[in-house]
Amino acid sequence: MNQAPDLAPQPIVGPACTLQSQRPSRSVLRGFFWAGVSVMIFAGWFVVTRFSVTRELRLWDVTALRFGIGAVILFPVLLGGKRRLAAREWREGLLYACLWGLPFVLAVALGLQLTSAGRAAAITPTLMPVFAGIFAWVFLREKQGRVRWCGYIAIVIGLICMVVGGASAHGGVNSVGLPALMTAAAMWAVYTLLFRRSALTPVQAAALICFWSAVLFLPVYILGGFSRLALASSSELALQAVYQGVLMSGVAIVSFNRSVALLGPSAATAIIALIPVVASLAAIPMLGELPSPAEWVALAVVVSGVLLAARPSHRTATPPISTTMRYPA
Repeated sequence: MNQAPDLAPQPIVGPACTLQSQRPSRSVLRGFFWAGVSVMIFAGWFVVTRFSVTRELRLWDVTALRFGIGAVILFPVLLGGKRRLAAREWREGLLYACLWGLPFVLAVALGLQLTSAGRAAAITPTLMPVFAGIFAWVFLREKQGRVRWCGYIAIVIGLICMVVGGASAHGGVNSVGLPALMTAAAMWAVYTLLFRRSALTPVQAAALICFWSAVLFLPVYILGGFSRLALASSSELALQAVYQGVLMSGVAIVSFNRSVALLGPSAATAIIALIPVVASLAAIPMLGELPSPAEWVALAVVVSGVLLAARPSHRTATPPISTTMRYPA
């Protein structure tokens, strides 16, 4: 009697299986790359913004340059493409602009004006992944794991040491600047969690953030007579226009959104906590702000916390097929 053929599915072997097993690691590597680009640009932003708000320009001018130029450059994205954005997506973009657009920039700029570049770069980016992890755990029921929680604790300890060490070397912490920077961190964290579940591409999200922020702010800025652009030198205006309008409003937002899509919000935001290290190093030659020995030790603690908290979990390391298809490298 002939034996019935075995119709049970056989394991897939060969190049296809090998390629499939390599995809998660490649996605993680791409996510780390985009997160690294974001870290470099964001770190420089704290230094560049501090450079201007302590001279002729004010936070209103920096905000106008960032979103005004960014809106002009990215607006064609909202008009082109294979499909028109739905009304729901325009409203979603308005929410993103309220979280990581105009209010966020104003809060950070206020903190920069009242503190130092190193301290501002330490507080907001360092607390952001901690807020993101806590919010994801409380509201989304996402398990963080012991290793990641240890990373968050190390980040917070490093931040506290950094603030205390900086206070002894550079003076006390401003009572207005500190809450402003903490509020900015919380808004940034909420944005990362919401964007992970968005159908918008990174470029579309960046374009909507710039568009809505420009619509809400530029009329007040122009009609209210807040502009001090005429008092700044042409070189300073050129620096701020390129950094605020092109790098921050375009490249940084897109690269950060890509890292969130590939790594997940917890891992991507944890890497952002490396910004204090880069910003503190950049502030030495540009602003003459030399960290104290205690601040260097605190930065090392923050880095150790980032290495723990930035480990992508098994679930977020492999993005959904729809996400991978929507965000080509």
